Amino acid sequence: MTRAWEVLRTGAAFALLEHARNRLALVLVVGYIPLWLTLEHWFVTPEPARFLLRATGRTVTVDGSHLTMVSGAINTVTLIVGFMMFMTTFKALAFDHRLALAGYPRSCLLVSKVVAMTVASALIAAYATAVVCWYWDPVRPGLLAVGLFTAAVSYGGIGILLGAFLRSDLAGLFVIIMASLLDTMLQNPMSNTEADKDGLQLLPGYGPTQVSVTAGFTSSDTSYGHLLLGPAWFLAAWALGTAAFFVRTRDHLGARGARRAARRPRTPHTSQPAGEAT
Repeated sequence: MTRAWEVLRTGAAFALLEHARNRLALVLVVGYIPLWLTLEHWFVTPEPARFLLRATGRTVTVDGSHLTMVSGAINTVTLIVGFMMFMTTFKALAFDHRLALAGYPRSCLLVSKVVAMTVASALIAAYATAVVCWYWDPVRPGLLAVGLFTAAVSYGGIGILLGAFLRSDLAGLFVIIMASLLDTMLQNPMSNTEADKDGLQLLPGYGPTQVSVTAGFTSSDTSYGHLLLGPAWFLAAWALGTAAFFVRTRDHLGARGARRAARRPRTPHTSQPAGEAT
């Protein structure tokens, strides 16, 4: 048990170090989040937006610029965390294979990435919430941070899944950017007048968006089901990525065993003369 904990802690530390070395991601966190939210604060109209907030079951009327800032915060954290997890998984895939061949537990490799993603998502969500609170006072900033965290986690799982399957970093980045933009655009009543239409519940950002908007503008109770939708998307994507990783590393381990068996010297079989006592 102690050895497993040491292995997991070492893997998580290296995964966090890999995130810290991702300079583009750090620039996006430090600069892109406040820039994007500032532009939305300056240029988006503050006219009222009226829509059905499914998390509370009520029709609400809110400030349009503040609503767009919530949507923009979700967009930024999902894009950044999805990008970080995709690049980490994509670049480290070959190295992870070598670690598995050397005997490093594959489950610890995967869990360590999740630990690092959770820490990064929490920090980025807290930072984005602080930027939002600089411009206006959400009703429940703590719950807003939780909503942004679940959004980041859902796209972190998608980033892991894409990193395990795709063979091009450009393709992965394109998918994450387009998915995040479409997700937030379709759920923002300022850009989509039918943002309360059935079917949007299937999007990965639906639950986090409902929680975040509820936290920003109402004191109503939030359904725990909406809080769990983001983590549910993460678990589904992570399970698929994990399955792909185990299949690939199993193939590598099987190939290594076959090569060792081929190199093993064979003991010549000598037959005994007939009638000789054994």
